[in-house]
Amino acid sequence: MGDIDSMFYQVRVPSHDSNFLRFLWWENGDHSKQPVEYKMVVHLFGATSSPSCANYALRKTASELKGTFDNQVVDTVLKNFYVDDCLKSVSSTNKAIALISNIQSLLKQGGFRIAKWISNDRDVINSVPVEERAKEIKDLDLDQDSLPIDRALGVQWCVDSDKFHFNIDVKDKPATRRGILSMTSSVFDPLEISSAVLSSWQKLGIGWDDAIPQVLSEKWTQWLCDLEKLSEFKVNRCLKPSGFGEIVAADLHHFADASEIGYGVVSYLRIENEEGNTYCSFIMGKSRVTPLKQVTIPRLELTAATVAV
Repeated sequence: MGDIDSMFYQVRVPSHDSNFLRFLWWENGDHSKQPVEYKMVVHLFGATSSPSCANYALRKTASELKGTFDNQVVDTVLKNFYVDDCLKSVSSTNKAIALISNIQSLLKQGGFRIAKWISNDRDVINSVPVEERAKEIKDLDLDQDSLPIDRALGVQWCVDSDKFHFNIDVKDKPATRRGILSMTSSVFDPLEISSAVLSSWQKLGIGWDDAIPQVLSEKWTQWLCDLEKLSEFKVNRCLKPSGFGEIVAADLHHFADASEIGYGVVSYLRIENEEGNTYCSFIMGKSRVTPLKQVTIPRLELTAATVAV
């Protein structure tokens, strides 16, 4: 995983558009003086247009260098970047080392510098100059120290074990609709590995800051106790186990179901190697609460199926 340094600042704004990025500057914050007028000539952080413009420049760089670099290098830039973050998996240490070097060379021709590299392979990290490593591992003794816990697109990633996990901090929130929603939303879980389904208070018409009934309060307290156990739950990042060999077949399986209180979907990847061995791994899940207006179970099951598509 790598990160492009100051990505937006590497992309210039067309001269005829830079006038829209003018701003006033008071020297030393003294508003009694005449302000100086400046304008941005590169894309700035915070502008709605910056991510798409920078992404276009990145993809344009890769597209124009097709034929100069290996297809895997170009495809990595085109398909494995999320804004300025590069996330890529390869089958061997040597491939990873070569890929990092080639990505750096390709992006350099477009004016981009990618650094902050981190990997679950210590040999790959050793191949990267210290100044180009992620700050969490710059001072590590790779022969003795454990690799740290990092964030991959906001998800907690234990680099040493190569697993995703949750960092749970149960805060003291009031047992109200607002407090409950705040608590459940604090668990960042884009893959919905653990999805909370809370609908009972919706159907009771409880106000946002009204205390929930005793029955629901007891369920909420139990849910908070169970939430702390999530810190012990881990999911393998890699969908293919070590030593599995060459994959000859891969299937994506979606399971959808519904009940009176909610419906959901869970997806698994099933792979098969040359020897006929198979392995299944969790991909992601989705959950939804049922509408306040009563809906039949068959219709909810069809709705769950559409979520799976």
